[in-house]
Amino acid sequence: MPVTLQQIAEAAGVSRGTVDRALKDRGRVRPEVAEKIKNIAKEMGYQPSLAGRALVMAKRNLKIGIIMQSAQTPFMVQVYEGMKAAKQEVESLGGTVEIFRVDGVDAGRVMEIMQEMKAQEYSGIALSPSEDTMLKKMINQFSEEYGIPIITFNSDIEDTKRICFVGQNTIQSGRTAAGLMGEITGGKGEVAVISGHISNPALNNRIRGFQSEILESFPGIQLVGTKYSYDDEWVAAKIVEELLEQYPDLKGIYVTGTAVKGVCEALVKQEKEREIKVIGNDFLDENKKWVERGAINFLIGQDSYMQGYEPVMMLFHLLFDDEKPESVYRYAEIVIKNRYNL
Repeated sequence: MPVTLQQIAEAAGVSRGTVDRALKDRGRVRPEVAEKIKNIAKEMGYQPSLAGRALVMAKRNLKIGIIMQSAQTPFMVQVYEGMKAAKQEVESLGGTVEIFRVDGVDAGRVMEIMQEMKAQEYSGIALSPSEDTMLKKMINQFSEEYGIPIITFNSDIEDTKRICFVGQNTIQSGRTAAGLMGEITGGKGEVAVISGHISNPALNNRIRGFQSEILESFPGIQLVGTKYSYDDEWVAAKIVEELLEQYPDLKGIYVTGTAVKGVCEALVKQEKEREIKVIGNDFLDENKKWVERGAINFLIGQDSYMQGYEPVMMLFHLLFDDEKPESVYRYAEIVIKNRYNL
């Protein structure tokens, strides 16, 4: 009789999901644990039955749908790479994965796609949501009434029936940015926040985390408000010009999302790129350039590939193996970089 993953898990004293990740080199397993699992699997004579899994998948007509908003942004382009890898893996086993890309934030379009998926009998959905009452209701309806499991990634709506969120702990990311800002400004002066779309839950959580930590730990910093660029570089540059006119002694800017280029170009134009402290997000080529130049003091990073890969594979294991996510939250590590460790 073939050796099962559950038998290996029992022998290794770990969960079945840990065994699966270790044997497929999918990360999230300590190297020493992964080596132990592989040795046990080899000793037990484990052989993955790919052909058998593909046959079962084909019979089940397993279809996974992915909806990503702000698909045109550089970070989501990186997330897309993880999605494509997971799509290839699932489809090699006989399943189907379709990726729907939505430029900008458009809850109406997301709901249209969800309805199309229901009509085409998709088995599960992963999506990057936005703050929208009707979208929240639809997520709950799909989960409870239609029995279609939903995983959110990159941004989250906690008060819904989604089964799991994959992405950054954005509240903690905002608090991290506040701690850095407090240190590099000496805990004093006027500081502004420039965000992207006002309906983006992830960016709003970063703002909340930043504001709460500033108020709690750095009373000498005056927050002068939050402005929204809607991911437009030109708008971001204009916001900086207006801020500098209104607050000539501005000490810092926290950029929660994209439009870093517009912010930095405006600071360079005003010859303020070294004077005003800037904290941004994500290790994108454009952002790294500005760190190297000295216009950005710190970047706070997250694992983009994981946010594309993990939701697809979590749905696959839930639908095919009846393996539920180990936690409601699958957080990406928060990483801090400056010009010395890029």
